[in-house]
Amino acid sequence: MNKLRFAIIGCGRIAQRHAAHIRNRGILAAVCDEVKEKADQLAKEYDAIAYYNVDELLKAETGLDVVSVCTPNGLHAEHSIKALQAGFHVLCEKPMALTIEDCGKMIAASDKAEKRLFIIKQNRYNPPVVAVKKALDEERLGKIYSIQLNCFWNRGADYYANSWKGTKKLDGGTLFTQFSHFIDLLLWMIGDVKHVQSMMANYAHQGIIEFEDTGVVTLQFVNGAIGTINYTVNSYSKNMEGSLTIFGEKGTVKIGGQYLNELEYQHIEDYRIADLPAGNIANEYGNYVGSMSNHDKVYDNLIDVLLHNGVMTTSAWEGLKTVSAIEKIYSSATHI
Repeated sequence: MNKLRFAIIGCGRIAQRHAAHIRNRGILAAVCDEVKEKADQLAKEYDAIAYYNVDELLKAETGLDVVSVCTPNGLHAEHSIKALQAGFHVLCEKPMALTIEDCGKMIAASDKAEKRLFIIKQNRYNPPVVAVKKALDEERLGKIYSIQLNCFWNRGADYYANSWKGTKKLDGGTLFTQFSHFIDLLLWMIGDVKHVQSMMANYAHQGIIEFEDTGVVTLQFVNGAIGTINYTVNSYSKNMEGSLTIFGEKGTVKIGGQYLNELEYQHIEDYRIADLPAGNIANEYGNYVGSMSNHDKVYDNLIDVLLHNGVMTTSAWEGLKTVSAIEKIYSSATHI
């Protein structure tokens, strides 16, 4: 079987994880970063060709199959569209983009080029998430009344120092960079959002970031359920919790831990979730820990789709829905 040939655009921390999984499944032919040292280092480690300009990479590497976009949030649309127009499939890191307009342009480029656009939503593979999603699909909890999503993490000044993170243009906001995975799971498990209200503030990051570090959101879903999102990056010294609690007519369930990686509570009529497999460890980033590391499953799905007519687990339209929900939250916000 021929192995797929990949390129990575953006050689930051997450690119290291992509590169490792690509090596185990295909060929990493090229990498690109405008910071020469980053591109050179990753290229040397994986015996790939280093580029420092996206257009040059896409012009030179005609034999690619897939381009993995690992650049800052605000560049996802531009780089994905260029790669699609060059005739390659694209795997784009979260969030898909910073506006639904850009998401729409990415989808249009994918359709026109007749190439696949994969969006990374790796937390969907967390074992308790898979199990609760199955229970919801089977209507084990009956009618869903309400939900509570808590995202309590720590991101100090060091995290944002000398980085694109914290800027409106390239980062977009705390919900985009830290918690878009959680918003995706909310929509995937509960359904589309009908009405949103929110309140936000920047308490501990004045002069460090250009947006909120704390927010409270109330939601009304199309199916009639109501919910709240409470989030902050001011959890003292370390991450505390990433949890989703669901209240239904036939049961209550809470997925918790720091990254929605533990089944903390369940009480469901005539049903019990049991024998959950252990999940992958979380992403380690030096002074802080990120979300669950399920990129191996993302790449397995991509290869299954491209080589074996498999079914894509996360479509670009689902990526757009997440961005749309975050846009609604931000546009409804009262800033204090």
